[in-house]
Formats: sequence, C-alpha cells, structure tokens
Amino acid sequence: MPEHTFRLNGSPVTVEVASDVRLLWVLRDLLGVTGPKYGCGIAVCRACTSHLNGRAVTPCAIPVGSLAPDDEVVTIEGLAATAGADLHPMQQAWLDQDVVQCGYCQPGQIMAAVALVRRVADEGREITDDDLDAIRNVCRCGTYPRIREAIRKVMSQM
Repeated sequence: MPEHTFRLNGSPVTVEVASDVRLLWVLRDLLGVTGPKYGCGIAVCRACTSHLNGRAVTPCAIPVGSLAPDDEVVTIEGLAATAGADLHPMQQAWLDQDVVQCGYCQPGQIMAAVALVRRVADEGREITDDDLDAIRNVCRCGTYPRIREAIRKVMSQM
C-alpha cells in the first residue's frame, strides 16, 4: 500500500491506503475524524464539506492520492484553532442564531459558510443573496433562514 502524507487540522499525518480511496473515508475510518459526515458519497449533499488549502471541498469526491504533503485539510474539528479561539465565530453565530435542528449537516454547512465569508471578505465586498444562494449544502430540516442569519452576522462583524 502506498503512503500518503498531508496536513490535517494543523498537524502532519501519514496514512497507508490505496491512492483511489476517497479522503472522506481516510478521515473517518483511518484517522477517526467524524465531523465530516457521509451523506451521499457523490458530492451532492455536501455533508462532508471541509477545507482544502482554505477552499470548501467535498472529501467524498477527492482521492487521497491527489493530496500533496503540504496540502492542509481542515475539518470542523480544527476550525476553532484557525481563529485562535474555543469556537470559531461562525460556530458561535450558529449557537446564537439557534441554527441546529438534527445537526447532521451542520459541520458541512459551517465549513461552507466560513469559506464563503472568507472569499467575500477577501474580495472586499458585502455578502449578497446570490452568494448565500450559491451554498448548495443540503439541510433536510430546512434551517436555511437561520443559516443565512448566522452567516450574515459573522460577515457584519468583519
């Protein structure tokens, strides 16, 4: 089996697994990182959304062999550390807006929201309804209005 090395939540990791195994299974089954959820396995529901080098990605669609040693994967477990706090501001906004119902999709929702807010802030503009509409993560409980409120709250604090 080939070895694959990348950075996970700030620390280097090495796994011995076939190159075509999807990153989601490496995270969950080999590394014990369960925040990214398995929903559909075909990058549609986006319950597994995590960050790869700062961009929102769906690990269910990424073969581990495509990662390089300097690639940084951040999951919900490592998100707060990126803000140097106990909770990332987006996680706090989720609590403040009482977003969660069942909670299954929420790690992916939060990771997608953080990536969006970072991108919009880097572009030096306000968040728009079109930006929010572009988040395609599925929430079966329908908490989309509260998700949007939480994202707007964080954006207004930047």
